[in-house]
Amino acid sequence: MTDARPSYSFDTPGSLLVDWGGARRLGPLLAESFAERRILIVTDAFLHRNGLLDPAKASLQEAGFAVTVFDDVVADPPEAIVLACADMARAASVDIVLGLGGGSSMDIAKLVAVMIRSDQPLADLYGIGKVRGSRTPLVQVPTTAGTGSEVTNITILTTGETTKMGIVAPQLYADRVILDAELTVGLPPLQTAATGIDAMVHAIEAFTGRHRKNPLSDLFAKEALRLMAANLLRACDTGTDRAAREAMLLGATLAGQAFSNSPVAAVHALAYPLGGHYHLPHGLTNALMLGPVLRHNMTAAAVHYAELADVVLGTSGGDVAARAEAFVEFMDDLMTRSGAPRRLRDCKVAQDHLPVLAKDAMLQTRLLMNNPVEVTEADALALYQAAY
Repeated sequence: MTDARPSYSFDTPGSLLVDWGGARRLGPLLAESFAERRILIVTDAFLHRNGLLDPAKASLQEAGFAVTVFDDVVADPPEAIVLACADMARAASVDIVLGLGGGSSMDIAKLVAVMIRSDQPLADLYGIGKVRGSRTPLVQVPTTAGTGSEVTNITILTTGETTKMGIVAPQLYADRVILDAELTVGLPPLQTAATGIDAMVHAIEAFTGRHRKNPLSDLFAKEALRLMAANLLRACDTGTDRAAREAMLLGATLAGQAFSNSPVAAVHALAYPLGGHYHLPHGLTNALMLGPVLRHNMTAAAVHYAELADVVLGTSGGDVAARAEAFVEFMDDLMTRSGAPRRLRDCKVAQDHLPVLAKDAMLQTRLLMNNPVEVTEADALALYQAAY
């Protein structure tokens, strides 16, 4: 007789539509689901300026939506961005929010949907489960295959010159997510690689998490990794490959659903200080730290890595240590072949600054507690040195 499995839950947005070209039909798609008609599009200036929003905006207006656009989102958004966006939403009496862009745009959209119905100060929202009340209807349309923000209940903001904090609450799950891989066709190879590796890290860390790993998150993580491992290089090499783009976007979303329920860990904890101090793209910082952290975790996670080797390499059974090592080598090789920078020194990170990064990484307790192996400040410094 086996021990009963501990109880677990799996939460995710209310509706998910996979639809090539769906952004061009956004008006009728939302009109059939929502009565609200004063919509705020949260995006960035690059997407707005280059016309990527135009088909979606025109479709919404033709369907009777009054459209307001906030396009001041930047990477690693500071608190001032979300406050300005919320002010614009209130001034326009917005009653539905649409995040259309990368992870930062979707993160801001989540918070704004909460804040325009709440009198809670932003400072009171940080942490887990601190959001009170409800929010306006929320729709997410990603334009990159990486962050998984469209299906998570997490928002990350830059709270100081170099520090980041997270807000985790069920209210941040969207009502509807639309996956239109056509929007990702214009991504250049390096951004495709960085965002794709980011999503693969989500899947790996969800699968090896210490506390909330469960059978459903495992299923999502493994399928996400299978899709992305098979299609990352195709998407980088031939950006117009529809099948590869669709596989990468679906894989990134599945990885987001996995880590929203089985949270990420030390790779992200060590990646955040690199983003905060050096303003490196989040996917790139994950890629830089993945190899060292995988090896640091090997003593506790080898069985899990062996399972992932079976997924991406087609191995089946045999020596656990050999399969686990094969998985780590596969990820190293994949990242190298994707063209992403592999060493901190290649990204102009100063070697004498590594102790500062290690100290900052220790602030990410929400993430470090989920790592399969303890990471001390001395460990963090050694991991940065290994990545240097």
